[in-house]
Amino acid sequence: MSFLNSVINKVKDEVLREQLQDRKDIIEHKIKFMDKVPVACLDTNNELNYALEEVILSAGGILYDFTQSAKVVIYMEKGKTMLELMGIVPSLLDKSWPAVEFNRVYLMNGQDLDTADAEDLVTALEDIAEMLYPGFFVFGNEGIDWLSFKTQ
Repeated sequence: MSFLNSVINKVKDEVLREQLQDRKDIIEHKIKFMDKVPVACLDTNNELNYALEEVILSAGGILYDFTQSAKVVIYMEKGKTMLELMGIVPSLLDKSWPAVEFNRVYLMNGQDLDTADAEDLVTALEDIAEMLYPGFFVFGNEGIDWLSFKTQ
């Protein structure tokens, strides 16, 4: 059983539990037919952030330890808003990273993210799936929970 399944199974409200399971299953079914995307998730010290590792894997990402190989970079830090990240991230970027070169840098709101809450994790799964596979997933949270950070 996956990490997300175990978190979802702890939801006491049966209707909510089924809704969350359906949302997760839709994403996991669609990504079965897509190539995995190399991702680096970083904090504001440009250090690897593993808080969403299982969610990234479930969304079709492969977590990379090297930003020089990652096609997508996600900045997320618990307690930091996207606005705060917008002020910090520009100085952290390296133009040699493929994610910077191809404008695949994303900022994710970590202010209210509860990594033990099933609803938060499923929403994060949807958000990351949309980041990794733009055009294949549209959940409407861009600008609310995450945003694409234009590097050029």
